[in-house]
Formats: sequence, C-alpha cells, structure tokens
Amino acid sequence: MAYRLLETFQATFRGKRYIHRDSSRGDFVAIHLYEDLYTVGKSKLYLRRVEEKERILNIQNRRRGIAARRGDATFGELIHGQQAIEESGFQVARGPIATVEIGVEVKILAKAMIKQIDRVIGDLVKQVAHFKRGAGTPICVGVVGINSALVCSSYEGDRVFMTNGKKHKHPCQEATEAEVRLVAQAKPSFDEFLILRYRATNAEPYDFEWVDLPATVLDYGAILTRISREYDRRFRNNGLAAV
Repeated sequence: MAYRLLETFQATFRGKRYIHRDSSRGDFVAIHLYEDLYTVGKSKLYLRRVEEKERILNIQNRRRGIAARRGDATFGELIHGQQAIEESGFQVARGPIATVEIGVEVKILAKAMIKQIDRVIGDLVKQVAHFKRGAGTPICVGVVGINSALVCSSYEGDRVFMTNGKKHKHPCQEATEAEVRLVAQAKPSFDEFLILRYRATNAEPYDFEWVDLPATVLDYGAILTRISREYDRRFRNNGLAAV
C-alpha cells in the first residue's frame, strides 16, 4: 500500500529545495496521516465520523475557547452549527473544531541536528501538553524526519551553507545521536512516535532516498492500525474517552 504521509514527506525534498524555516512543510505532511487512517479503514467509528463530517481537520490548529500552542494538524469535533469544508483530493473535511481527538506534530531534522535537538525535544514534549489542554484525552502522534546524508546544504536567501564534516557536521555524523535522544526524551510523551530515516543532500538535482523503505512502511502501517484501535477505545462513547 502506498501511504500518503510517506509520499508527501518524500516530495518535500525530491526535485526541489527544502527550506527549513518553512513550517508549512511539516503541516502538509501531518494532514496526510488522517487520509491514511481513512484509507486503511481499521476504525469504523473514524470512517463514519469522517464521512458524516462530524469530525474534521482543523488546519488552523486552534480550539475555540482554549489557549494552546498550534500543532501541525488536529482532528476533532466540528463546532455545532458550523459548516465543514470539503477539500479536493481529501476525504477528511476542514473547519473549526471544539475538541481535539487526534493531534499530530511533525519535525524535520535535515542538518545541524545536535545544535537544535534540545529545542526540538522541548517543542515536541510541550506540544503534547497543549494537545491535552482542555477537556479530553487526545491521541498524540509525533513524526520526526532524521537525515543521514553524507552531505547537506541549507539556504538563507542567496547564501548556501554546506556541511563540511568538521565545525559543521554532516547529517550522517549526527543522525544516530539525534535519534537516541529523541527516543529517550520525546517519544515517552506520545501515544505513537514515528522516526522517518532518510537521505537528502538538499542540493541539485535534489535527490531523496529512504534509509530502509520496507521497514518504514511496516512501522507506519502498524502505527495506523494502533491509532485506529485506540480511537475506537477512547471515543466510542459519544466522543468521551473510555475509562
């Protein structure tokens, strides 16, 4: 099965320049998890609520009346009296939400990973607290891309910065440590946590490859199944978590 989240993540790099300060890239990757949940069809409750537009995707990532930091994509109950908006090519409609049932946070580490790892871990852990702010017990999903290319470029306007293996470490020199720290310090805060291991130099011709695509597909497929089962368990009783 071709998963949209994985295809979208790949398309973030392949054939184009990746700009690390563009937060919309992570947002766009995140929303495809909900399409994949629909496609695998493991939760009849999720399918019905999506098809009847009772539950929708809020790409503005805000709940009315709740002060909380944005996440990359939040899924929850449509505010009564509001109109769900259909988006071409997507099964999950959009609109304002009153609750969060599933929250996804995406981080992409391309280079200078250890320099920013503490901030990334902090952002991930804090986002779980924000997903849970207000009533409810949302399913919290973390997705982190970790580059292990032999060399990588970044861009600031017209300036190009390339790793040199010394002061500016290559991604392959930092990938293992970055993953170990993320798994130890960020993963425990999430219900599900997916590491996307990839190689991208971010230089022409902007190639991309997965470190181990079959393993990535298996890991992600298993996560989709577990989220589906957990969604049924938590939200089968009129949107209230089962206890």
